[in-house]
Amino acid sequence: MARARPAEEDPVPTGVHCRLDELLAARGMTLTRLSELVGMSIVNLSVLKNDRARAIRFSTLIAICQALDCEIGELLVRADR
Repeated sequence: MARARPAEEDPVPTGVHCRLDELLAARGMTLTRLSELVGMSIVNLSVLKNDRARAIRFSTLIAICQALDCEIGELLVRADR
């Protein structure tokens, strides 16, 4: 049986920062509403929002960008800047 990683342990940084919080705030949209629009769970969106995601499908990325009326480069930016 695999052991779960402690909650306080940070995952390996991906070098990518998701600006979902900022884009939602700028548009006056909640995570719940975005979840409804893109058909993605709030939990999975939260993982993305908190920079804990390790990957994202292009179809999901496009759906989020369409719902937020933004470009991919506005949503995902390099974290090392």
